[in-house]
Amino acid sequence: MKNTVIWGNHSGTQFPDVSHATIDGKPAADVLKDESWIKNDFVKTVQQRGAAVIKARGNSSAFSAANAIVDHVRDWELGTKNGEYVSMAVFGNGAYGITDEIIYSFPVTISGGKWKIVEGLSISDFAREKMEATRKELVEERTMAFEITGIKQ
Repeated sequence: MKNTVIWGNHSGTQFPDVSHATIDGKPAADVLKDESWIKNDFVKTVQQRGAAVIKARGNSSAFSAANAIVDHVRDWELGTKNGEYVSMAVFGNGAYGITDEIIYSFPVTISGGKWKIVEGLSISDFAREKMEATRKELVEERTMAFEITGIKQ
């Protein structure tokens, strides 16, 4: 599977988006053939993956997070192949309506250790709603962090 996007926060609002993904070179939606499952079961399963790992193992999901870090650093070091992208939490630049006030997971290409947000992907109303929910949560978390620390925004 290539070009799946995880939009937003690493929380229960993260949005796994397969609308631009491919499986063995074919559109993921064509292979999966079940839009309801994608929008409901798949999204919810990914959003709750950390809790599911903890429940299944009876303790921390740290290994899963560590594995994700290894994959992330590999992508950053080796870059992405032409036409492929990965999800990375970076400062917004206005793309997809996400400003630089928060760090948000976007689709990015990487070359020479430098990332660039993939812009211009079509976004459905369903995806936009999910992306906005996770953006709002991140803004709320940022505001709370400033309030707790006393740092002025």
